[in-house]
Amino acid sequence: MSAEGMAILVLLASFFIMIMLRFPIAYAVALSSVLCLVYRGNSLNVVCQQMVKGINSFSLMAVPFFITMGCLMGSGGISEKLIALANACVGWMRGGMAMVNIVASYFFGGISGSASADTASLGSILIPMMVDQGYDADFSTAVTITSSCEGLLVPPSHNMVIYATTAGGISVGSLFLAGYIPGALLAASLMVGSYIISVKRNYPKGEPFSIGNLLKQLSVSFWALAAVLIVVFGVVGGLFTATESAAIAVIYSLLVSVFVYKGLDWKGVWNVLNDCVDTLSIVLILIATSSIFGYCLTMLHVPELAANAITGLTNNPILLALLLNLILLVLGCIMDMAPIILIATPILLPIATSIGLDPIQFGIMVILNCGIGLLTPPVGAVLFIGSAVAKEPMEKVVKATLPFYLCMIITLLLITFIPGISMWLPSVLG
Repeated sequence: MSAEGMAILVLLASFFIMIMLRFPIAYAVALSSVLCLVYRGNSLNVVCQQMVKGINSFSLMAVPFFITMGCLMGSGGISEKLIALANACVGWMRGGMAMVNIVASYFFGGISGSASADTASLGSILIPMMVDQGYDADFSTAVTITSSCEGLLVPPSHNMVIYATTAGGISVGSLFLAGYIPGALLAASLMVGSYIISVKRNYPKGEPFSIGNLLKQLSVSFWALAAVLIVVFGVVGGLFTATESAAIAVIYSLLVSVFVYKGLDWKGVWNVLNDCVDTLSIVLILIATSSIFGYCLTMLHVPELAANAITGLTNNPILLALLLNLILLVLGCIMDMAPIILIATPILLPIATSIGLDPIQFGIMVILNCGIGLLTPPVGAVLFIGSAVAKEPMEKVVKATLPFYLCMIITLLLITFIPGISMWLPSVLG
């Protein structure tokens, strides 16, 4: 084996061994990179240089702002108002509370941008409520965790910003617009699955539909939903960059949470910011260490080798698209979302573009694949959070989630093979 091949083996083998040994992902990424550099005889000064370079980006400043916005809005009394709005929209259907759960996740996802935050916030309210109304606990948990992935697709999503930066400066505004219809399609597919199960198990209906109640709840929730409008239309309209819009959204969220909904006092704001620091530390350390890993991959020409190996299997673009999805789904079973985006995007994006996939369409595919990964053991963070919130065994929740996995896979295939689902809205709005 050549020296370069041996260095690749050291890098990848040490990384996956540490993953299997349950090392924190940031440590696994950093240590495997250090071992590779030591084997090649490179100066370890590169480690510090690449870590600083990885987070020294104006675009990436949007990530901590969006996370802070989500924390403020999620703790500021918004969850109950969005649940009431969703109930006014779809609560009248068979299995109404399951539909409310799915629609509320679509609304809340546009504010938090985090599947974990969605599951923890809405799940703690909706799962006990559904159980009290006669829904099975495992079904309630399965609906909650799968619908939380809508928040990854509905802007503003900090994971979209990470992808846009990693992919080489793709328009964040276009990526935001591209997520709306796939997010709605995912919600619709989950609602169909929930309705079929609800009819089969005779789950209850909610109160009859009332246009007056809908308008009332819409007026109450307007201040929360306006945060999304400020960000998306500000970026798309060219009024400000994604980073500037995120900073404005943080100030807006603070004012709404404290003075409009009054769900937070200033002491509560301080506690929320403390929690944000924990989350931000994890995300930024991952970005920094993944930059070293990406440097090693590029230095060893791994993206080119991987592209040649994958395209060498077949020239059929349909099979290659399916293979890309399969690779991302497998990675989702063993890695968290941000590392997959940071590590896999430089490798797989050239293959995706070579078979005609637009980088924006591929970005939506990556986000949804990673979202499904958050629900699959052994590293499914959202699956663990949902099980903990519902106090249900993980094995029971996974079994109840199987029909919803099918709904999500169908949505993924539609997004993969029908470009217009992702690309229509960005093309219409320029």
